[in-house]
Amino acid sequence: MENHSQSKPTLLSLSLLLGLVLLGFFIYKGLKTFSDKDRVVTVKGLAEMNMTAESATINLRFSFSGDELDEIISLADNKKNAIVDYLIRNGFTKKDISSGKLDVHDRQSYYENRWEDGHQVQVKVDRYEVTQSIKVQSKDVTKTEDKSSQIKLDLVKKNLTAYISTKYVFPELNEIKPQLIAESTKNARVAGEQFANDSKAQLGKIKTASQGQITIAGQYYYDEEMGEGSDAPSEPYIQKARVVSTIVFFLD
Repeated sequence: MENHSQSKPTLLSLSLLLGLVLLGFFIYKGLKTFSDKDRVVTVKGLAEMNMTAESATINLRFSFSGDELDEIISLADNKKNAIVDYLIRNGFTKKDISSGKLDVHDRQSYYENRWEDGHQVQVKVDRYEVTQSIKVQSKDVTKTEDKSSQIKLDLVKKNLTAYISTKYVFPELNEIKPQLIAESTKNARVAGEQFANDSKAQLGKIKTASQGQITIAGQYYYDEEMGEGSDAPSEPYIQKARVVSTIVFFLD
């Protein structure tokens, strides 16, 4: 009975000791887990993609002004027909060419007030102005600028001068957005893995991620973040889409 009574304190001590050991272990694990939550790395992933225009249009516009409306409408109509004939003779088809409606502006007066030498004077002006536009679809977007320049030169020589500009239609951003985001995320992970290796750690799961706004750079668009001297395309039929994703990874 004496030996049995002496064993009770021993077992109680061992149980207490084991409990303290387990408590210490779980406290350590908890503190370590809490500490590991602060071990993160923030990296950025850049992705860029060139977009080539799907179509191009050459726009021509000219105008006449005068006091006799029928006369200037006739002048505009004759010039339009002459330009269309020139375009057809130089490889464009009737399907490629479309004419806008004649725009007529009536000033409703033959005079307008202007300031000259500190005095307001009335100056004779043409009452009517008519404007005609012509659009030409370009089949080869890479040669549109060359064709536009040649048309401008030829029309000047023929006394058919017109204001000429070009317009390009690019793919919708939604068509390339998934690929851009996937590429930026991939590049961010590469940067994170490099940092983890340098820190003798392993890259863990993503904690948070944010995708920057997709920006466009090119002749008709300029992204200030890219800055001067960037590799933004100089060709008018090419635009560069750019996105930067910021991702926070856990470090194991």
